[in-house]
Amino acid sequence: MYTDKGQPDRNAMLRQYMPLVQRLAHHMMAKLPPSVQVDDLIQVGLIGLSEALTRFEASQGVQFETFASQRIRGAMLDELREGDWMSRGSRKSQKAIEVAMRRLEHRLGRTPRESEIATELSMSLPDYQALLGKVKGTQLVYLEDMSGGDDGDDSFLDRHTMDSAADPLQMLQDHRLRTSLVEAINTLPDREKYIMSMYYENDMNLKEIAAVLGVTESRICQLHSQSIARLRTKMRAH
Repeated sequence: MYTDKGQPDRNAMLRQYMPLVQRLAHHMMAKLPPSVQVDDLIQVGLIGLSEALTRFEASQGVQFETFASQRIRGAMLDELREGDWMSRGSRKSQKAIEVAMRRLEHRLGRTPRESEIATELSMSLPDYQALLGKVKGTQLVYLEDMSGGDDGDDSFLDRHTMDSAADPLQMLQDHRLRTSLVEAINTLPDREKYIMSMYYENDMNLKEIAAVLGVTESRICQLHSQSIARLRTKMRAH
């Protein structure tokens, strides 16, 4: 694809390889939390594709699609790392909630109630609910959980967004993770289980769920954050 002047036609090549960008974005989305938007990945993927068009040299001995795939995926991973939006203060609060839940589950032998979690945190119930609204937990895995060790291993993010079709062990681990997640969701209080089902299975937003349950959107946000904390607490054992 060349222009009248014999130069590569960038616009034509961008159009040609757009499906590659979309395919990589959707493949990555399958292992990312719902808070990540596929359109955002596609946009940064196109930037990666554009850079690949600029930097590619046939003399390197690799096919353009292989070279471009690495650039596109790298641009998407960079965007995901930069998009880990939760502040340190909120992250600290989220972890405090999870620690309190873990202590209570061990001590009580059951899923703790909201009021019990508040007491464990030495907070009033309204203050605890306000804290849930602030942390706005939307991710089962945060990027700080994804970092590799000091020995230079690939990060969790890299490992879990690569093509695992050729890795039977990775496929088995993913299956076990999904099974563990289903089991963890089934332990949630009924109301929280219902909210998670509407949010993740029916793709309803918090406002729509609030209308169904007849409560405020902020209350749904609180319960959703609490559910995520419960699930993270349970999933740390897997």
